[in-house]
Amino acid sequence: MSAIEQMRANVGKLLKGIDRYNPENLSTLERYVETQARENAYDLEANLAVLKLYQFNPAFFQSTVTAQILLKALTNLPHTDFTLCKCMIDQTHQEERPIQQILNLGDLLETCHFQDFWRNLEENAELIDGITSFEDSVRKFICHVVGITYQTIEKWLLAEMLGELTDSQLQVWMSKYGWTESEPEKIFICNQEESIKPKNIVEKIDFDSVASIMATSH
Repeated sequence: MSAIEQMRANVGKLLKGIDRYNPENLSTLERYVETQARENAYDLEANLAVLKLYQFNPAFFQSTVTAQILLKALTNLPHTDFTLCKCMIDQTHQEERPIQQILNLGDLLETCHFQDFWRNLEENAELIDGITSFEDSVRKFICHVVGITYQTIEKWLLAEMLGELTDSQLQVWMSKYGWTESEPEKIFICNQEESIKPKNIVEKIDFDSVASIMATSH
């Protein structure tokens, strides 16, 4: 069992029963958050427990740990983890650095303003120090959005959306998702019409229901 797996198992035991919200466990849970960031692991339940402990014990609040939790939640888009974590942070703390900057990044991602996201991230690059593979995790989310949205996309636009990638870097992501350059400077994503599955809706109304409706209409 690896070190992160062992830590996950130990934390799992802490989170059971009344010890879940014991403030004496907070330092262990905070170290686990830092380990997740460093080892590119993720444990939403443990991270939510940290935020809940901060709610119960405001004096113990750590903005650095909270920032790491939010950034890890962003790596799990399109799941709603980021919104769950945000809702557990006091409004006062949401307006403080670096949490405010991370919330802005989350808003840009969730509203698909990808070019603005990368520009904003470049201006605040220190935010993701120590968060292993953060940018590639975000690129996976962007590729997910592209995959369900586009049939074809301009090559330059895709490169921009993925963070100003070079041609060779873009080829790696295209290969990963099976996207091809169907014609010069245009990337074929998929035939969205083939992805749409029609659903037949059959309404069943019995005679008694119709009779009662007719009776009330007179």
